[in-house]
Amino acid sequence: MPPLQALNAGRRVLEIEAAEILRLAERLDGEFERAVALILARSGRVIVSGLGKSGHIGRKIAATLASTGTPAYFVHAAEAVHGDLGMITGEDVLIAISNSGEGDELLTIVPLFKRLGGKLVAITGNPDSSLAREADVHLDAQVEREACPLNLAPTASTTVALALGDALAVALLEARGFGADDFARSHPGGSLGRKLLTHVSDVMRTDITRISTETRVPEALAAMTKGGMGMVVVSSNTAIVGIFTDGDLRRAMAKLGDLRTTKVGAVMTRDPRTIEPNRLAVEAVQMMEMHKINQLLVVDSAHGLVGALNMHDLFRAKVV
Repeated sequence: MPPLQALNAGRRVLEIEAAEILRLAERLDGEFERAVALILARSGRVIVSGLGKSGHIGRKIAATLASTGTPAYFVHAAEAVHGDLGMITGEDVLIAISNSGEGDELLTIVPLFKRLGGKLVAITGNPDSSLAREADVHLDAQVEREACPLNLAPTASTTVALALGDALAVALLEARGFGADDFARSHPGGSLGRKLLTHVSDVMRTDITRISTETRVPEALAAMTKGGMGMVVVSSNTAIVGIFTDGDLRRAMAKLGDLRTTKVGAVMTRDPRTIEPNRLAVEAVQMMEMHKINQLLVVDSAHGLVGALNMHDLFRAKVV
């Protein structure tokens, strides 16, 4: 295939599928509202089922629902009639996906499911189909044509069904007040989960080297090297009076040259930036970036030192 022909074919597919989704948006009506209300009213889970390409779409819809606050899982229609129906209860909602609405396996499990007391939401491309007529709520996913030039391969129809499932998931998310913290708790292994669940106390170091304002720079440098954080805390009794960092050392050398007799109190950074241990680690990152610093002291409500962290700690925790 010539490159231009391939490019045109790709664009044609995207244009057809985009047009079908826009048509779906225009005809979305009260049935969609009823579907959302029905799912919210039930105490069970959402079961998504389908066959073939509709089954693949169903798996993704179930996964999206589950990750956005609506407990859901996928049951293959063929497996349901061979025992998996036992996982379904009368408080569940079944979302059955079939473009034709005439799949034998789905039509076999529907009466059994409804006998349990379950509610049925059907997503089909045929409002007059057997599945649509059996449904408590029918969501119309019909398309004028598939993106396949033969108008045979499920392309636009599966895209529309997937988009309809996403629309359901997001509408339910908003209705439940599902927020970023909730999303993070269901995705603890992802980057968002780390950012929203990792606190300063989880990554800070507590073995912090302290020196006094009278400490000479060479001794302070030795303490800094031993601590491995690129800084030492300068304190008077228990009160924090400053911080001495790699940057302070470089600036002092550029300005004064010989620092062998210089006391840290003369070259330290006074009133260093601090953060509380219960703050999110991502807030520490934002503070460091805003003030162009690499270290933060961690203090309690009485401004007592409880720890410290630097940018490398946050990199290791994969918060950055």
